[in-house]
Amino acid sequence: MAKESMKARERKREAMVEKYADKRAALKAAGDWDALQKLPKNSSKVRLHNRCKLTGRPRGYMRQFGISRVTFREMASAGLIPGIKKASW
Repeated sequence: MAKESMKARERKREAMVEKYADKRAALKAAGDWDALQKLPKNSSKVRLHNRCKLTGRPRGYMRQFGISRVTFREMASAGLIPGIKKASW
């Protein structure tokens, strides 16, 4: 389980990226690199990192489900994800 501060920091980054998205796109299109440099660092989309929505785990993230592989396995074994079952042959 990730620290609450790390999860909060990532949510803050997501909000900032969304807030400055239009402004960044306009400055990039105009080629105004000096003004782009003056925007907050966390307003860049590159600084975002995918995290599990339930635990905040940064590694082993499955984009299709939005959760980590560990959480996915637990939920799949418990039958909480529709259409997913453990393979056996």
